[in-house]
Amino acid sequence: MTAMAQDDETPAELSKGEKRLAKALEGRVAGTPENCILLSRVSSSTVYDDTAIVYKVGSTLYVNRPESGANYLDSRDVMVVRTSINRLCDVDTVQMRDQTGFMSGIVFLGEFVPYTKPEKEG
Repeated sequence: MTAMAQDDETPAELSKGEKRLAKALEGRVAGTPENCILLSRVSSSTVYDDTAIVYKVGSTLYVNRPESGANYLDSRDVMVVRTSINRLCDVDTVQMRDQTGFMSGIVFLGEFVPYTKPEKEG
C-alpha cells in the first residue's frame, strides 16, 4: 500500500466565516495571545460564522477562536455573556440566541489573539 503525498492533496476550501475573518485581518499582525480582555474597553464585537468572535478595543482586533462550540457562531444570532467581573476570559462561555430569543448553543471561549496594524516606518 502506498501513501498519498502531501503535495497531491487539494487544500480544503476556506469557509465563508474564515474568508470574512481573513479579509478583516488583512494588513494586521498577530500578537501574543491573552487570557482576558476588559469589557469596558470593547467598542464592538463581530461574529464570524462557524469561526471566531472579534472584539474591537481601540485600533486592536482581538480574535477569539472558541475551544468548543464554534459551530454555534452565527452572525444573525445575539451573544449573551454573563460575567461577575469586568473582564471576558478564556474560561468564560457565550450563549448564542436566535432572533426569537431561543438559545441556539453555547460557545466556550479560547485565548484572545490581538491583531494590530504595524507601525509605519519613516
